[in-house]
Amino acid sequence: MITQAFILGAGLGTRLRPLTDVWPKPLVPLFHKPLAMWAVEACEAVGCTRFAINTHHLPEKWEGFGGERDVSFFHEPVLLETGGGLKNIESWVEDGSLLIHNGDVFSSMDLQKLVEAHEASGDEVTLALRSDGGAKKISLGAGGRVEDVRSEVSGLPGTHVFTGIYCVKKEFLKRIPTGEVIAVIPAFQDLVREGGLGAVVLDGGEWMDLGDVESYLQAHRELSLQEPVHPEAVIGEGALIENSVIGKGAVIGKGVSITDSVVWPGACISDEETARGEVVVG
Repeated sequence: MITQAFILGAGLGTRLRPLTDVWPKPLVPLFHKPLAMWAVEACEAVGCTRFAINTHHLPEKWEGFGGERDVSFFHEPVLLETGGGLKNIESWVEDGSLLIHNGDVFSSMDLQKLVEAHEASGDEVTLALRSDGGAKKISLGAGGRVEDVRSEVSGLPGTHVFTGIYCVKKEFLKRIPTGEVIAVIPAFQDLVREGGLGAVVLDGGEWMDLGDVESYLQAHRELSLQEPVHPEAVIGEGALIENSVIGKGAVIGKGVSITDSVVWPGACISDEETARGEVVVG
């Protein structure tokens, strides 16, 4: 069992602007819950009880996140990238393995299969992959061995999509240089050269990279995670709401028409206004 998880929360979310001018991308609500909380709960479902989260943009917005959970925050005044951010929490990581989950993706994949594959393999790293759904930058060979990453080791074409979710043993962190702004990819590529980068394909369940406003709206159209209208929203007389999500404490005026949209918690729409295919922030 893996009991510790690292949620990547420091990204700028530039493609999701202007939404990320208000909240860090991992705290943007998906239905009625911050995106990062879906990640935390997915990790809890496979046994994780302690969490590290790195922050950068609007760090004060993370205050109170996690409630009574054991959550440690690691602020990065300068973004350290995926490798540097992982190296930065090395002293926090206990012996054993660590589950890493991007804070800006939604997944209902069976992460237990990832954990079991990782623990059975003895590999330093096991990646969760998909057959489709994004850019194919991982070349997967026989027996679940990764043979190339970004076609930069052997020039092999990509066959699978990296989900941003993976398991590492603590010793993997030694491969990442201290005090550098660096991605995790070079360390993955070193393992490829040694024949030691494992992977498991998890095509069941949902996986969505909510990278821009359109994909954010699409997730709300295609997923049925919670009731679309929060019970604490105020809906005015004659308001018409179609294929839309209305957040907690939102106030929808009389005669309002809302279609294919997301209204954030606490946002207000005045009487007789129309929202179509948009995110109403406030």
